[in-house]
Amino acid sequence: MLSTLLSPPDVGELEQQAVLRAMQSGWVAPAGPDLNAFEAEVAERVDVGHAVALASGTAALHLALVSWGVGPGDVVPVSTLTFAATVNAIRYVGAEPHFVDARSDDGNIDVDLLARAVEELQAAGRRVPAIVPVDLLGRCVELDAVTKIAESAGARLLCDSAESFGATHRGRPAGAWGDASVLSFNGNKIMTTSGGGMLLTDDGAMAAHVRKLSTQAREAVPHYEHTEIGYNYRLSNILAAMGRAQLSRLDVMIGRRREWRRRYRELVADRPGVRVLGSDDPADDAHDNCWLTALVVDPEHAGTTARDVGQALLTAGIESRPVWKPMHLQPVYADHSSTLDGTAERLFDRGLTLPSGSGMGEAQFDEVLDVLGKALA
Repeated sequence: MLSTLLSPPDVGELEQQAVLRAMQSGWVAPAGPDLNAFEAEVAERVDVGHAVALASGTAALHLALVSWGVGPGDVVPVSTLTFAATVNAIRYVGAEPHFVDARSDDGNIDVDLLARAVEELQAAGRRVPAIVPVDLLGRCVELDAVTKIAESAGARLLCDSAESFGATHRGRPAGAWGDASVLSFNGNKIMTTSGGGMLLTDDGAMAAHVRKLSTQAREAVPHYEHTEIGYNYRLSNILAAMGRAQLSRLDVMIGRRREWRRRYRELVADRPGVRVLGSDDPADDAHDNCWLTALVVDPEHAGTTARDVGQALLTAGIESRPVWKPMHLQPVYADHSSTLDGTAERLFDRGLTLPSGSGMGEAQFDEVLDVLGKALA
């Protein structure tokens, strides 16, 4: 039985009180004052014009693509090193994903390969209406460079910031980039609403359309009238109340995860063949929300493998996990096109995510360090 989990929810009395107040108010459906306030508070933090709270980050990805009219015959370049939800949303609308490989330093999408992929797809006559880069494990993609690629291609930019809420790039918050961005509040994320997500955009017309689509696309008339297909994707007022409580604690929770990152860095600093995934400069962690810390273990120099280290942790009741298995290796997506150089596969083989939860105590973390140190010795 696991005694230390990778990233469990960090909730307590503040969240309990917020949920209880929401229940006592009578607003228990996907509408209400906490839902409205939650959207406004996140939009203000990220400095965007509009936020739409939804049932999941996946729902936000899906509705963004629906609202933009992305569909059959379209190709959407997307990070291959990501969770399946990102790519599933592309398939929901009938479009085809085109997988783009990763950078070796932080695992985020390789912008040079992305530029090449877009150029080759368009040269072949394929329509590329959108690009979906994914911020990996809490670190932003090179969003300024990706923005230029999208603008040059005439494609909309949908930033999957599900893992990076609270991070920044070039001083601008994750969630504020692109034509729209997506957050996730799943139970294991930097902050949680149990399940939930949000679409962020400065496009008021898009936000209104997504909000309409998320409530079964009901028209603003007294009877039930529908002129397009809708979805039951709205977040509940109760879960939004939990989100507001979590949002008030977000900076403290990020600070805790950054402290774990710092101490993981210290542990592996002098160990050959082992590094923290991300920038080599510890100062860059101030721009990363440090949602999950991952090690990259080079077996030729480390004298062990990521899988062996993971097994040692498991034996001690400590959860770890390989980094995302690249989408182009997933059986369900094996027949889709891609632009690859092997980096994502190497990171999957050598990468190991470690316990990073903000609710982890000092004694618990010391035990993780002790077992990890012995496994790497």
